[in-house]
Amino acid sequence: MITAAYVHIPFCEHICHYCDFNKVFLKNQPVDDYIHSLLLEMKRTMRDHPTTGLKTVYIGGGTPTALTAKQLDVLLKGMQEVLPLKDIEEYTIEVNPDSIEEDKLAVLKKNGINRLSMGVQTFNESLLKEIGRTHTRASVEDAVVRSRVAGFSNISLDLMFGLPNQLPVHFNETITESLALEVEHVSAYSLKIEEKTVFYNRQRQGKLTLPPEEDEVTMYQDLLRRTKDAGFVHYEISNFAKAGFESKHNLVYWNNEEYYGFGAGAHGYVNGIRHQNHGPIPKYLKAIEQGSTPNLQTHRVSPVERIEEAMFMGLRKRDGVNLKLFKQLYGRSLTECFRQQIEFLRDRGLVKMEDNCIKLTEEGLLLGNEVFEQFISVLSDE
Repeated sequence: MITAAYVHIPFCEHICHYCDFNKVFLKNQPVDDYIHSLLLEMKRTMRDHPTTGLKTVYIGGGTPTALTAKQLDVLLKGMQEVLPLKDIEEYTIEVNPDSIEEDKLAVLKKNGINRLSMGVQTFNESLLKEIGRTHTRASVEDAVVRSRVAGFSNISLDLMFGLPNQLPVHFNETITESLALEVEHVSAYSLKIEEKTVFYNRQRQGKLTLPPEEDEVTMYQDLLRRTKDAGFVHYEISNFAKAGFESKHNLVYWNNEEYYGFGAGAHGYVNGIRHQNHGPIPKYLKAIEQGSTPNLQTHRVSPVERIEEAMFMGLRKRDGVNLKLFKQLYGRSLTECFRQQIEFLRDRGLVKMEDNCIKLTEEGLLLGNEVFEQFISVLSDE
């Protein structure tokens, strides 16, 4: 039974230089029509693929808080009417520090949102400008304070390292600022240069200065050490939480479980089929208006693909992949499927067997992608 849903809000008040998510400038966009269509998609999906109840919902973007307080209220009230939210445990929305005023916080709280994921990236003012962000260090601190006053007791900060011209000392300062705010969760991702971004074009022109690999490693190792010292649980490669505040929604992805995906450009995984919705808003709206599915493409996941996904997603978790559970879910033992790969990675010191699980070692954390690729296109569908 599906217990999770992702909802995509593609509107932004500005476009960050590193972002390749499906998004458009907010100005002159049909926001109200989009909310109406989004709720229709949810209603039709619940009719065709019902569930007894959702445990986690994540509203991402784009910038969900680019919507007005009234628009957020319409969306969230509508979701309560069409989705089974009675037993929801974790209800997250992404917020920008400079677009989360008191009236919006009140609307979120009133409608059951209980977790805020705040896009911070860095506290360094010059780096914020470098990556195209409009908030400031002070606005982050203010946003956290106002969120606490509004009653939110589960706040996550999203950080980035490996940014252009970023030094380890800069990232260390960002870690210091983040921990000082006493939030419950921190996510930190290394910058990846994606196509169709400002940074991609700058890199092609030779105008992007990125830190050397050894500096990125230093930044990540500093993050591991300092979050541990501050009492955070390192439960996934890039995620750190105070005990009990691990992201339930993201664990759905890492556990290779199914979930609904609503909105323009959203991805979902329902009844063994992965789908991606139309990204351009006019195409998405037209599909909903015509009463058809907004899917751009669908793919039925084969048994072999499920096994491979279970490995490279599951190994992101510090708990790793449980051998007994793997056998129960997929009908084959993990060592039967990947004996050679596991032995190779163990010999290199990148994985270990512990507590009846295969896990990344400390060295494996630094070379995760090299580990994951060992489990792709290995098995036969026969």
